[in-house]
Amino acid sequence: MDLQKRTQQPAPSAPAADPAELRASDADRDRVADILREALAEGRLDAEEHAERIDGVYRAKTVGELEPLVRDLPGAHGARPTVAQGPPPNQPAPGTIPPLPGENLVAVFSSTTRKGRWRVGRRTHAYAVFGNVEIDLSEAIFEYPQVYIKAVSVFGNVEIRVPENISLRGSGGGVLGNFEVDTLDATEPEAPVVYVDGVAVLGNIEAKPKRGRIIRDLHKHLRKHLG
Repeated sequence: MDLQKRTQQPAPSAPAADPAELRASDADRDRVADILREALAEGRLDAEEHAERIDGVYRAKTVGELEPLVRDLPGAHGARPTVAQGPPPNQPAPGTIPPLPGENLVAVFSSTTRKGRWRVGRRTHAYAVFGNVEIDLSEAIFEYPQVYIKAVSVFGNVEIRVPENISLRGSGGGVLGNFEVDTLDATEPEAPVVYVDGVAVLGNIEAKPKRGRIIRDLHKHLRKHLG
């Protein structure tokens, strides 16, 4: 009887994982970067402190490494915002794109350039803190119908150039800085859409078409995505 009871006992469950040990996602980093951006605009952080913490955001591997960067700031324990699917590419409008793996371009007292023939991911994060980030999409290979670029400039410059035959949309502003996105409407309804979202704090963010540059294999690109 004792043997039967022992065999019927459920196996002990594995201990729950510590949330702080979970790997940080792009959405986690975006949330922390937004809190730091607001703290800088409100004067809670100076430019040097902000630069140090932003550098820590993109070095962090786990949620636990992100939390100390905003522990002393308002909004650090707020709920994470939900991100909705953006509009279809044939109806471009300001909106958000679901968090997906992407590329981080960070220039702190330096410069970073991405240009030439390169494959554009769904998301690109550009942070210029006393530095310069250049993103040239004029010869890039678009593998996704929607591309999202999140840009933050603090005493720096983020310059984005796109082909003339895509759609370009922007949403953002400046705090004693300049945020300028030239809206484009592609003639092809399914042409790629580039969304630029950002804030310039005593800096500059600019997204414009590169004159004379187009995606020459656009119809091939469209057939690929339309099946």
